[in-house]
Amino acid sequence: MKAAFVTLGCKLNYAETATYERAMMRAGMQVVPWQQEADVYVVNTCSVTARSDQKSRSEIRKLHRLHPGALIAVTGCSAQLRREEIQAIDGVSFVFGSDAKSALVPTVLSALGLEGPDASLPAHKGFFAAHSSGEDRTRAFLKVQDGCDNWCAYCTVPMARGRSRNIPVAELVCQARQIAASGVREIVLTGVNTGDFGRSSGETFLDLLKALDKVEGIERYRISSIEPNLITTETVDWIAAGSKVAPHFHIPLQSGSDEILRRMGRRYTTDQFLERINYIRERLEKPGVPKVFFGIDVMAGLPGETDGLFEQGCAFIEKVHPAFIHVFPYSRRPGTRAALMPDQVRDSVKTMRVKRLEELCARLHEEFVRSNKGLTDKVLFESTIRDGMISGYTGNYIRVSRPWDPSLIGKFVDIIL
Repeated sequence: MKAAFVTLGCKLNYAETATYERAMMRAGMQVVPWQQEADVYVVNTCSVTARSDQKSRSEIRKLHRLHPGALIAVTGCSAQLRREEIQAIDGVSFVFGSDAKSALVPTVLSALGLEGPDASLPAHKGFFAAHSSGEDRTRAFLKVQDGCDNWCAYCTVPMARGRSRNIPVAELVCQARQIAASGVREIVLTGVNTGDFGRSSGETFLDLLKALDKVEGIERYRISSIEPNLITTETVDWIAAGSKVAPHFHIPLQSGSDEILRRMGRRYTTDQFLERINYIRERLEKPGVPKVFFGIDVMAGLPGETDGLFEQGCAFIEKVHPAFIHVFPYSRRPGTRAALMPDQVRDSVKTMRVKRLEELCARLHEEFVRSNKGLTDKVLFESTIRDGMISGYTGNYIRVSRPWDPSLIGKFVDIIL
């Protein structure tokens, strides 16, 4: 029997989908692309914006239209927040919210007559453990944290993924060793907010980094999505002292205006954000060493964001000078405080602001790449071939391409940028 998967949204979803795939393969199923005929299709949905919800529903309908006789199992954030709506879509067989992810594979296999003990999924006190490897088998995503306790005014993540939680350091080290044994050399630590690690185990994010640093075979770690107020001085100092952690940080800003940050319910000011960025640069950037890559999230059009506040935000972003900006328009989400705020911004205005921020991102990224010219860094080359070229990323996430040479796959090579 065959299974196919469609994944929308964040790296967490991709890591969780990979765990479903491995469990179904252990039960004897073959995983095929969603365009092919399969006995079951699993859709891992996203609900970060109204457009994400709409796309999730559209993908489900398309699958049923193309494969009307197949089972369709739906999970992910939209499945948690829009359960009844999704269950009512023609063709949907099962819906698994955030609290039922570990039941997805056993339920599907039972429906297909393939249930077996080897298909059990890793779960620990409400935490669905997951990791995935990219198709090139050189990089893996390891889920270290899930959920959020912040309840920002615009966000449904606490409703969709629950409270902040994690599994113990020792279990994550075991997963990292399994990843290393498969030949992967780089791990991206994923979570809703990786810096909040330790809520349910009494440990700290720095404890986790120190333990993972000792795993043989893994040569580089990347940290994804860490709140600025949770990047401690001790963590930065330890990274700077010579760890396997790459100079690559994804830090949500959301707005460069203190007034908008206050309305959002964020837990820092622009001054505090800039202080963290400057401290990381001060500790990690040295003469002749590649610059630190900072990716930031920025939202355009929160209710009450005037033209003046938007311009204030753009000026602050210029001051931060990140390497990349993940831009998205504010989306009115039912059940959030922001949905009830006055002064909702028109969609046409949000579209213009998004365009302006994307143009700023393109310029800042070009400047970042240019600032690294002539410096040497290690590139981990991937197996994908495009136009006769092999490519990979430096520690600070600059993509480098060279003429195709299969002997470079999965290897770290010193490259002059």
